[in-house]
Amino acid sequence: MRHYTIAIDGPSGAGKSTSADVLAKRLGISHLDTGAMYRALACALIADGLNPAKEDEVIPALSAYSLSVEFTPEGQHTLVNDQDWTERLYDHEISQAASDVSRYPAVRRYLVAEQRRIAEGQSFILDGRDIGTVVLPDADWKFFLTASPEVRAKRRLKDLEAKGEEITFAEVLKDIQRRDDQDQSRADSPLRRASDAYLIDSSELSFEQVIEYMAQKIEEKLGFQDV
Repeated sequence: MRHYTIAIDGPSGAGKSTSADVLAKRLGISHLDTGAMYRALACALIADGLNPAKEDEVIPALSAYSLSVEFTPEGQHTLVNDQDWTERLYDHEISQAASDVSRYPAVRRYLVAEQRRIAEGQSFILDGRDIGTVVLPDADWKFFLTASPEVRAKRRLKDLEAKGEEITFAEVLKDIQRRDDQDQSRADSPLRRASDAYLIDSSELSFEQVIEYMAQKIEEKLGFQDV
């Protein structure tokens, strides 16, 4: 069977990474969480005392960072200069910082090239903001996964509380809305649905229903015996 690619795009908190993880295991292929790459870079910048919201600090420092991804039975590990930032990627502080660095064309060009390189030669699911429109415009399947800001905020709050972070629903919702605006309005590779992407609004759907919908669309084309 030839290798194939699947793109899952959508806003913050839509469940892209979790869905991609489960779907990849079901299909027996790999999953690249591209958002983790932006988050890891943001972690490294903050650790070095740089402000991810200031382009004039980020761009001159970019050449000093070497980003790599390792795939283990436990999942993806994302490293910058060989330091593994996986455990910190979803701290509340990092979410906005990752959105900040993702605005810069130089950062996006660097990471998009890495994402394409990683996805060459074998079947992959990639999730992010611009997979179906920029990174893999010829992906075999494209999905745009979304939900209302309020639903996404409730899901994110639950995850943050499980990690012991003290934060209110209002704060999480404000952050979600700010990131939506930033992702959709940036000049370089804004968040948008590809014209040929299946739209999935999961506001009223269970996680299992989302997975079954995507799997059905893929299996219809591949043939059940191939997955």
